[in-house]
Amino acid sequence: MLVCLLGFSTLNGSGLRHFALFGASLLMGAVLVLTEIGFTTCLRRLVLSFDTRALRAPLVLIGATTLLFAPLLYMGEVFGQALGPAAAPVGVQVVVGALLFGVGMQLGGGCGSGTLYSLGGGNGRMLLVIVAFCAGSFGASLQMGWWQSLPSMDTVLLGQVLGWWPAALLQLVLLATLWWLAGLRPAVAQDSRAVWPLWFGALALALLNMATLALAGHPWSITWAYALLGAKVATLLGWSPAGAPFWQAPFQSAALANDLLQDVTSLMDIGLVLGACGAALAAGRWALRWDLRPGAVIAAILGGLLMGYGARIAFGCTIGALVSGIASTSLHGWLWFVAVLPGVWLGARLRPFFFGRAAQ
Repeated sequence: MLVCLLGFSTLNGSGLRHFALFGASLLMGAVLVLTEIGFTTCLRRLVLSFDTRALRAPLVLIGATTLLFAPLLYMGEVFGQALGPAAAPVGVQVVVGALLFGVGMQLGGGCGSGTLYSLGGGNGRMLLVIVAFCAGSFGASLQMGWWQSLPSMDTVLLGQVLGWWPAALLQLVLLATLWWLAGLRPAVAQDSRAVWPLWFGALALALLNMATLALAGHPWSITWAYALLGAKVATLLGWSPAGAPFWQAPFQSAALANDLLQDVTSLMDIGLVLGACGAALAAGRWALRWDLRPGAVIAAILGGLLMGYGARIAFGCTIGALVSGIASTSLHGWLWFVAVLPGVWLGARLRPFFFGRAAQ
């Protein structure tokens, strides 16, 4: 019922494109919860036990998305909708932000998309993570001027430097090589409750990300919505955006003034939660659960703050910066990928202090 009400509200208020994007996000949530494809666990397995096979499904996701993005970004427009890549400067703030995000995702127990689909599956602890995520992201938005003053290069898009098809081919060769190398070591046995295979999840999410690019004009992203929600709550509490340069920019100012459902990322985040919830219920896997041990609560808050702050200064999370960034041939996506690994290692080493020795 809630899905239908939001769908009709979106169609009436924002039009057919937003309605279609809401539908795509419902499917994203279903795919995520039924395949359990993600980055939090696989990166932890990589840095702790050097289980390289854990990376194979994410590499397929990035490679398939790269292949699907290339013709769209080459054309630059579809059905009258201008298309733009997920691109950002290559600088210190990306390195620091990705590192902080890596720590946070291990303490929080999920990345940007992971917190949402876990919440949809009944994990109540993710509410704490998301609230802290919003606070951290909003706090970082107030300091973006300082971070942008640090050393950085201009945005580098291989698609613009080499041409979209040569850049896509180069990335596919690199990703295929990494995929092959990742299969050389035996996999570490892990319990999995996935209903659908990982490869299906990778291909389905790549197709849905392509649909997002065509419909929204930009690739799938997650964490901008957290900064926006944090800012909206802050305004209700008396904060004024007049003294915040970040929120005076045209896009941010308009988003802050408009209804939350008119923002594509916010709408899709809500749809992702609802899609995950519906899929978990249909599969008989939905179960409300809370982990309110003091250590788990502290880790949820700290992890959310670090992810929110890190994602904002690094221009995205595992979806917006890593998957969509690399698939857009933006060098900042590759830098994000490298920089997140030390953070994942540190966060994984800290987990036992909050969850006990079995947490690793």
